[in-house]
Amino acid sequence: MLEFDYRGHACPYPVIETRKQMLANAADKLTVLVDDDVCRDNVTRLAGKMGYQATAVAIPDGYRMELLPSAGQAEAAGPAPQTAAIGATVIYCGSDRMGSGDDDLGRVLLKNFLMTQLEIDPLPAAILFVNSAIHLVCSGSEVLETLEALKTAGVDIASCGLCLDFYHRKDQLKVGRITNMLDIVDIQHQAGRVIAP
Repeated sequence: MLEFDYRGHACPYPVIETRKQMLANAADKLTVLVDDDVCRDNVTRLAGKMGYQATAVAIPDGYRMELLPSAGQAEAAGPAPQTAAIGATVIYCGSDRMGSGDDDLGRVLLKNFLMTQLEIDPLPAAILFVNSAIHLVCSGSEVLETLEALKTAGVDIASCGLCLDFYHRKDQLKVGRITNMLDIVDIQHQAGRVIAP
């Protein structure tokens, strides 16, 4: 049995790390320690999707979770395949935050969304940045390391040149390339699906 302690880490870290361990150790029973019921519930959902039976027991500083692979899990070594859209996935970021409501929360959510892309297979073909989203690819951004890792993995990181000019940040671009609206529209039209966080 393998044990992993993810206490002290907020979601999505415990879920992402648990998924990595499930994929790397498909035939092994895993014990995962998490802080709170949100992490417990998220890991439980992940376990179900990946064919594991999950039980959780409250401990003084969180939860101890036992994840048992189902019969045949070693051969499957991952979640059941899903039907993919024909064509590449493109992410269209039109803002430097995700959703509406609290701006600080929206920035954290988008940061986590982009970070989690590194755990998806296949990776998106491109991430397009327009309007205030261009701040994410410029100096001072908290997601530069994540975006650089995505770029290194082959994801096209493309930012609207007009938007960079509007915000006077063209000289501060740190990751990816400068593009134009014709290219942005063309990439979206050729995509199998476009995700707008």
